Amino acid sequence: MISYNEASALIREEFDKIKPGTELIQIENALHRTLAEDIISDIFLPSFNNSAVDGYGIIFGRNMTEWKIIGEISAGNYKEFKLNIFDAVKIMTGAKIPDDVTAVIPIENVTVEDDKINLLPNIKYHSGMNIRKKGSDINKNEIAVKRGTFLKPRHLAAVAACGKVNLLVFKKLKFAILATGDELIPITEKPQNDKIRVSNTYSLMGEVLENHQLAVNYGFVNDDKNRIKEIIKKILSSDAEVVLTTGGVSVGEYDYLKTIFLELGVAQIFWRAYIKPGKPAYFGVHKKNDKMKLIFGLPGNPVSSQVNFKVYIKENVRRLYGMNPTETVKAELINDLRKKDKKRHFMKGLLTKVNDKYYVTSTISQSSGNLVEMSKANCLIIVKEEQLNPKKGEFVECIPM
Repeated sequence: MISYNEASALIREEFDKIKPGTELIQIENALHRTLAEDIISDIFLPSFNNSAVDGYGIIFGRNMTEWKIIGEISAGNYKEFKLNIFDAVKIMTGAKIPDDVTAVIPIENVTVEDDKINLLPNIKYHSGMNIRKKGSDINKNEIAVKRGTFLKPRHLAAVAACGKVNLLVFKKLKFAILATGDELIPITEKPQNDKIRVSNTYSLMGEVLENHQLAVNYGFVNDDKNRIKEIIKKILSSDAEVVLTTGGVSVGEYDYLKTIFLELGVAQIFWRAYIKPGKPAYFGVHKKNDKMKLIFGLPGNPVSSQVNFKVYIKENVRRLYGMNPTETVKAELINDLRKKDKKRHFMKGLLTKVNDKYYVTSTISQSSGNLVEMSKANCLIIVKEEQLNPKKGEFVECIPM
């Protein structure tokens, strides 16, 4: 059995080998996609000198305090004016300024009487004031948005300003998800006796979609080795890059998945890591015709499978697609925690913030099968291998959820 750090390093190493394809999409569909090209500005931005405020454009004169208004320019309605040192042009924010103008005095810094403006007492102004110069944002033929950028609304504004309608982006990863177990029934049925509704597929689909990738739900299959093998074979022949299965990877009599993976040519990287919950996780790689799939056999317990996704898979996806990593926070324990082994624990917790300080409690159930308690939690408390029975008042690292 390997440590959490060893398992994480092995998974990262394989994720780094993934080379997503590219596709051309319209800018309207580009939010939360990752650029596969540099966006080059085809113009100077701004493309002309313009006013940063609503005000009056003048020729700077050190002792001038009064000017005559000779005209007005609004954004998109430029008019050419020839000014002398005694003239002013009323000008709106974003409007192109005449070549003669060397400063723009904000409208609130003057009084207006008929066609005259007078500078208010104690107001200072200087040459270049409130003028946005041509190319001050970016020059023509410079990179406006870099390849590998995960596009957010602020990036789309820059892309649009560069005149890009179609963008080359990386294709999303496709995740194939399959649950296994004789105990599983559809969520539309009411459980009887020892049956439970399948829930893992939906939580894992949610995790995938939350990280802006694609999920294909293969549903669930009972513990029939031949039937499981048939579906896994189908998945391995699909265009999915990542395979997530739940159940069937422990040491029970009906845990067939490790054997099936081996029979279908999956190379095992590791099986079981020293963490809780989620110890029995399996990780392997399937290669065929120069195509690679990452294979994750996750435990059947719903909390374990979610924790495995969050601590093994999520951050690799975010890194691969240029998303910001999930920032952990240090929080003070409100209650004692029980931990007697040398595993790395990821405990369900409730995180609060008071006056810029984080506090966390973990009075909810830590059962790996208790999915309702998982839904109440808003963080995972990381208790590292060397930490035993952390006490109230100590600080722990938390992963917000």
